[in-house]
Amino acid sequence: MTQPVPDTAAAAVPALPQPPALRTPDRSRPADPPGLDVARLDAWLRRTHPDLATGEPLRATLFAGGRSNLTYRVDGARVPLVLRRPPLGHVQETAHDMAREHRVIHALGGTRVPVPATVDLVDDTDGSAGTGTPFFVMERVEGEAISDPAQNAAYSPAELRAVSLELGELLAELHTLDPASVGLADLGRPDGYLGRQLHRWGRQYDGSRSRDLPALDALQERLREHVPETVRTGLVHGDYRLDNALVSRAGGVHVAAVLDWEMATLGDAAVDLGMLGLYWDIRRIAPPDGLTASAVDPAAGYPDFAELADAYAARLGSPVPDLSWYRAFAAYKLAVILEGVHFRFRAGETVGEGFDAIGAMVLPLADEGLARLDGAS
Repeated sequence: MTQPVPDTAAAAVPALPQPPALRTPDRSRPADPPGLDVARLDAWLRRTHPDLATGEPLRATLFAGGRSNLTYRVDGARVPLVLRRPPLGHVQETAHDMAREHRVIHALGGTRVPVPATVDLVDDTDGSAGTGTPFFVMERVEGEAISDPAQNAAYSPAELRAVSLELGELLAELHTLDPASVGLADLGRPDGYLGRQLHRWGRQYDGSRSRDLPALDALQERLREHVPETVRTGLVHGDYRLDNALVSRAGGVHVAAVLDWEMATLGDAAVDLGMLGLYWDIRRIAPPDGLTASAVDPAAGYPDFAELADAYAARLGSPVPDLSWYRAFAAYKLAVILEGVHFRFRAGETVGEGFDAIGAMVLPLADEGLARLDGAS
């Protein structure tokens, strides 16, 4: 394991000579995906991780569906790899923190929370490794992220139910983990966490304003007026949902890895339950497209969210608090995230398809949050 490189290190590293493989373009190589120079990545891997290099060049493909950090499948190394880097263009302050995500995944290795094995964290400010940004590399876990109802046909109702309840149980495993025991005691400040979250997402919202959204403004104000008292603190994933997990059939259908830890911190554990509940019901709330796509369908065998909460509580050994505020906060947070994506789309700074529909999802989420605060489902 290569130690993480400090942000200031890139300026101190002298320019490396161009490898011979880069001097003559290889016309047989496929075109590079947006945001990644694969030949430079290949040269970096051979310099820094020769044990992973092979006789064939690396190949990379941008995973479809990502609207935030860019994720690439990398083939040609001795083990299948995944690379994560920040998005192109408009990036809010403190968002898309590669070092944080790498640190959390590395720390959770060996716990009951399944995560990929990490390979390296790189500050590639000078672009010599192929991105021009910080990035990290991890081993690829075999499995699929279930995000589309069409994928449900490959599983029996009993399998979908079991995976769903396991998702709730694994969240309890995360929330009962002692952060100090895995070196994450300083990942965040639990005291005042909810207030800081409201401030942070308020700043994100302000940084992406391009139109009037009275319902979202009203939701933000009401959340600030009625902040609940935290019942349990612990490691918070920040974006816990079905399609941020990989499901594998090896040894029986199960959750093989939990992904996307860029928002992880220490704070109120009920925030994760609120986010899981939002995504569990998202097809009812907003058009099923882009970031609001979901495979969860009771007709296919998925249990109601209340059953996930019961499975969570049983593994946790304590009851679940009232989630009304947390469900409303989850709707607010996702609305702000989508408004940021909409902002980048209008500025021409997004990669891929489907961004034109993102802006239409913001107001339904704001309405959902207001309904949760009013006690309506």
